[in-house]
Parts: sequence; C-alpha cells; structure tokens
Amino acid sequence: MYKYFSLVKFSHTIFAMPFALIGFILASKTCGFAWISLLYVVLCMVFARSAAMGFNRYIDRDIDKKNTRTANIREIPNGSISAQNALIFVSINSLLFIVTTLQINTLCFFLSPIALIIILGYSYTKRYTALCHLILGLGLALAPIGGYLAVCGEFKLLPILFSASVLFWVSGFDIIYALQDEKFDKKHKLYSIPVLLGKEKAIKLSKILHIISVINLAFIGVLTVFGIWFWIGLCIFTGLLIYQHYLIKIHDLDKINLAFFTTNGIASIIFGTFVMIEILSQ
Repeated sequence: MYKYFSLVKFSHTIFAMPFALIGFILASKTCGFAWISLLYVVLCMVFARSAAMGFNRYIDRDIDKKNTRTANIREIPNGSISAQNALIFVSINSLLFIVTTLQINTLCFFLSPIALIIILGYSYTKRYTALCHLILGLGLALAPIGGYLAVCGEFKLLPILFSASVLFWVSGFDIIYALQDEKFDKKHKLYSIPVLLGKEKAIKLSKILHIISVINLAFIGVLTVFGIWFWIGLCIFTGLLIYQHYLIKIHDLDKINLAFFTTNGIASIIFGTFVMIEILSQ
C-alpha cells in the first residue's frame, strides 16, 4: 500500500486541501454545517488527487524512464508498480470520486466528469503547450469552488475569487518546479514555460503570477471586510512565497524541493487555517 501513497505523493494533497476547506467553511456559514458534507469534501479531494497523480505517472512512464532525475525514484519506471496496476488504481479512484459526488448533490455529480477531464487531461498538455502549468493550476483551483458547491449547491463570487488565486499560485510554483527539467524537456520536444522563455524569464513570470495571486487575495480581504486573522495569514503566505523565490537561483536548483514541496505546503496550511479562523469568528 505504501508504494501507492508514494506513487501519488499523497502528502501533496495538502496543497489544495486547505482551500477546499475554505470553500466548505464559507458555504457552511450560509447554508449550514454537516459533518457528512465535510467527510465527502475530504474524500473527493483525496480521490481526485490520487486519480490525477496516478494518471500522470501512468501517462509519463516512458518519459520518466528516460529522465535520469525520475527513472529510479518513480514507481512505474523502477518496476515497483506495474503500468497496468497504476491504471487500475486511477480507475478505482476516479469511480470513487464520481460516486462520492453523487452522495453530495446533483450539481456536483453532473460536474464531476468535467473535473476529471481537467485534472486527468493535464497529463497530456506538456506534449502540446507551454500553458500546461496553467492547466495544472486550474485543476487545483477547482478546490474552493468544489468545497462551496458541496454545501450550497450553487456558484458564488467569493469561492471563485479564491480559486483564481489558487490558479496563479499553483501555476507559478509549477513553473519553478519545471526549471530542473528544462534541458530534458527541450531535448525530447516537451513544452514548458522554461523551455519557451528560458530559465531567467520563466522565474520572472513565476514571480508575476505569484504577485497576481497575492493581489487577488488582498482584494478578497477588502471586498469581504475580513479582519486581522485573514491579514495575518496573507502576510505569512506572502512571506513564504518571497522566501520560495529567494531559494531559487538560475544556476543552483538544489533547493527546488524545499521551495516547491515544503514552502508551498506550509504556506497553504497556514493561510487556510487563518482564513478559516477569520470566517468562523465572524
């Protein structure tokens, strides 16, 4: 079982989970809280994330085998999980995701195939467009909207604005992550922002996307007249994004895992926690 947790990098579910919970708490203040709804939201996040990551590993298995960075550490290329078993794992998680949405409400059920198309379809995009980072961002950006829909069953502006920030935030840090494969991607005719623009301009674009994300969150704070807890969370979130870019040097990418995994995970947890405290305190 552990190898499947490793396959999907289960711990990375934490990137979007706090934002899904923000959407859920926002909706609960309006439409009422239910533990079973919270359980369904968490399950949907886990199933969707597992399906998406497992499918990415399945689709990229030949690419990962050629890449010296991934050949020995990823489960399908190193033989610890077969491609067939990985695809079965993806199918089971996709089915569980759809079944769980059916327990939530009709709207979530009808939208579930669209969500799967986005999060699974991302795996193909780097073969066709450098905008693949934005597609990944869009996939994770579904979290706040999904958390809200699970409770209220309707679209509202505030969770959509939170989703916009997630899109720019995730797209920005995925560009950073892609820096380490720039030469490999170029050689194998794969698309990415670092391949398209070069490392220096790619880092600049990542910074711009993160600035947009922070500005949008600040706009949310002003729009909703959020109090001190929200602004403390936003300041810490912003500080961690700044620290992330401080770690990344064009000619020294040794700290990419620290910048990508650790810093963004902590930023998401802290910001999500402070925002939920703010919402619940109103």
